Amino acid sequence: MKNVIIGITAHVDSGKTTLAEAMLYSSGAIRSLGRVDSGNSTLDTNSIERERGITIFSAQAEFSAENTHFTLLDTPGHVDFSSETERTMQVLDYAVLVISGTDGVQSHTSTLWKLLRKYDIPVFIFVNKMDLIGADKKFLTERLRKELSDRCVDFTGVSDSVAEDCASCCEELMDQYLENGSLDNETIASCIAQRQIFPCFFGSALKMQGVEEFITLLDKYTRSRSYSDSFAAKVYKISYDAKGSRLTHLKVTGGTLRMRDDLRYKDQDGNDISAKVSSVRFYTGEKFRTADLVNAGEVCAVTGLTGTYAGQGLGAEKDSDEATLEPVMTYRVSLPKEKNVHEALKELRILEDQDPQLHILWNEQNREIHIQLMGAVQTEVLTKLVSDKFGFDIAFLDGAVTYRETIRTTVEGVGHYEPLRHYAETHILMEPLPRGSGIVIDTVCPEDELDRNWQRLILTHIKEKAHVGVLTGSPVTDIKFTLVKGKAHLKHTEGGDFRQATYRAVRQGLRLAESVLLEPYYEYELEVPVENVGRAIADLQRMCAEFDTPETVGENSVIRGSAPVSEMNSYQAEMIAYTHGRGRLSLSLEGYKECHNADDVITAFAYSADNDTENSADSVFCSHGAGYLVKWDEVYDHMHLPLYLSENDETDEAPEERRNKAQKFLEKAVSDEELMEIFERTYGKIKRDPHKAFKKTKAVSIDDKKVRLPKFDGPDYLLVDGYNIIFAWEDLKKIAEDNLDAARGELINRMCNYQGYAGCELILVFDAYRVKGKHREVEKYCNINIVYTKESETADSYIERVTHELSKKHRVRVATSDGLEQMIILGNGAMRISATEFRKRYEAAERSIKEFIDSM
Repeated sequence: MKNVIIGITAHVDSGKTTLAEAMLYSSGAIRSLGRVDSGNSTLDTNSIERERGITIFSAQAEFSAENTHFTLLDTPGHVDFSSETERTMQVLDYAVLVISGTDGVQSHTSTLWKLLRKYDIPVFIFVNKMDLIGADKKFLTERLRKELSDRCVDFTGVSDSVAEDCASCCEELMDQYLENGSLDNETIASCIAQRQIFPCFFGSALKMQGVEEFITLLDKYTRSRSYSDSFAAKVYKISYDAKGSRLTHLKVTGGTLRMRDDLRYKDQDGNDISAKVSSVRFYTGEKFRTADLVNAGEVCAVTGLTGTYAGQGLGAEKDSDEATLEPVMTYRVSLPKEKNVHEALKELRILEDQDPQLHILWNEQNREIHIQLMGAVQTEVLTKLVSDKFGFDIAFLDGAVTYRETIRTTVEGVGHYEPLRHYAETHILMEPLPRGSGIVIDTVCPEDELDRNWQRLILTHIKEKAHVGVLTGSPVTDIKFTLVKGKAHLKHTEGGDFRQATYRAVRQGLRLAESVLLEPYYEYELEVPVENVGRAIADLQRMCAEFDTPETVGENSVIRGSAPVSEMNSYQAEMIAYTHGRGRLSLSLEGYKECHNADDVITAFAYSADNDTENSADSVFCSHGAGYLVKWDEVYDHMHLPLYLSENDETDEAPEERRNKAQKFLEKAVSDEELMEIFERTYGKIKRDPHKAFKKTKAVSIDDKKVRLPKFDGPDYLLVDGYNIIFAWEDLKKIAEDNLDAARGELINRMCNYQGYAGCELILVFDAYRVKGKHREVEKYCNINIVYTKESETADSYIERVTHELSKKHRVRVATSDGLEQMIILGNGAMRISATEFRKRYEAAERSIKEFIDSM
């Protein structure tokens, strides 16, 4: 028997829960048919749901057809609770979208359709309430094809016309239909699963008209998914049972899950958790059956797990992306005088555990609790929920729109944290993303520059905090954060150092970038009598709304468009008044757009980025054993690593211009004196005359800035650790796997070209210390010196000795990815270049040479 998980979703009051109840009753899963308006439906079990007659929490039920075992997930229809619907969508195999036969496609229906498309969920459409006057099947079919998809096909009674309509949706079906004159069910089912066909069925859930036929349709055209053998699961909901036990609702997406299994995972703060599954439950409404085993493709609730959260991936499953639907209003919570604020905060956190979109915030400065919600209905429900669950009354004050911030330009944020005996530097590339993208995190930092464990820690620190913007202090969104560079200290770096460096890098990037204030927009559908259209359009223009040409439907006109939440949030009462109750307004969250009155909002917030000490953009550096603060706009002048953006500038410059620019950039990089200071703080004083290591310096002007540069005699030297570079550069490494001599020859040729471009004295060192009886050999090839070390002499030791001598009179750089060798080089007064950085310089030289040749 197939196992299929279906979710049922709809715009509020479309009869969604009534259809779910009818399906359970028709299949024999329940013995009596409950009613939403009677408060005795199987799936609306919460007392608040029964009082208000709406679904607030998603609920699970099981029923079976001839060939399929179905798990049905009922979801909220009201827009204020749509985040619960979105979380549930992440575990569905198929969705049933219920549409009212008298109302058609409404604003929130369109939002749900977009979410179903985002999560790539196949959809069956049930058009309900067809027993009511005004429900026109032909008209509704046309609207479905126009407003949802032209692949909507009427499956009410399979006939030749159904086959022909299906064939027009899919090339594979068309070929089969033209060849055979008919279509087989397997091919149709495959096209449905690929979202190439959207079957539509017309009926009445309340009158049980077409319900059995619809179940047969689902049984006939749904298919089970295939899953891997490795354990994986996706958490989509957290709840508590009547006894207070914490339930983690999840879908097993790979392998199996057994009672008493030990699971290891991380909570939202990144802490490692190890927990044992105490029990496994399969729910139908409030009732449940227990089991010892959950197979892949099944949905269940388990007890015993702590620290889990909606959207979390367990085992091989990845965490979900950021939710599309976010709260748009922020309220201040008013508590009874006798209620301790910290105790109330702890209790409210339990509700946030169940619904992470509540976004409960603690304002330390004012000692206030703030909550972000979707709308007024949710505030009423939450007030009742707190009273029933915790026994105290709350009120919501100062409702205001929740703003977001983003950036318009790409910047590189740099954070440095170096008080005494601490060290970390982080470079974060910050790029603007399209609206609705949320936060994206990535890394391109080579592991030979910064260890993988440090990189993972930095990415965790980017993710763990809700970073705020610099205009109003609102959370940022639609930004890609990419770790491009980082530096740790072998002895003094601790995990907390990178937290500080990362936070400061993000904040410094936000200070440098051009920031943009975003506000939430509603997608609305306004239906008013024809005589009120003029008034409605005038109001929409006043509210800075966007709208399409009004569409006449009978005696009414329908206007669709989008408008700022701040302007339209209170329009419902005004519209009902001037239409004398004959108007209707449907709202659904469209997303965030640029704020229509940004200057006024920024002025009203009166936020000062400089005074926000909890989100500092400044960095901490060290000098003479003491830490000192560097303002955010001066960090570039003190950082220890070069800018990634400068190194990856792809401008069409002439070779000589690029070379001059590169030389200036190198001269502005961290000085030898600073590197020596870091080295000596870590490893002690160098036992030689520092005046011999560094000549007296003179001030030179570079880009109108005074920079202290060492004064050297004679040419610059570049020492290259040959085998180290070969095995660090992927193309040379691949050659070496087949023929090491060929790889060595290729590197020699490349270094000849590079020396001709750079103009330095280049010494290429190859390690021969394991070759018995080998004497050191030095040969001149073209314009470079090639050294083969003698027996028992490593390339490291040779380079150490040579840099010690050469650095007394010359500027010396060494190209290697050996971390220990780099520190020895630093102690000898030379500068180091990682294998990755050296590759970039070599490729830049090759481009310049090619440009020069092409121009001849």
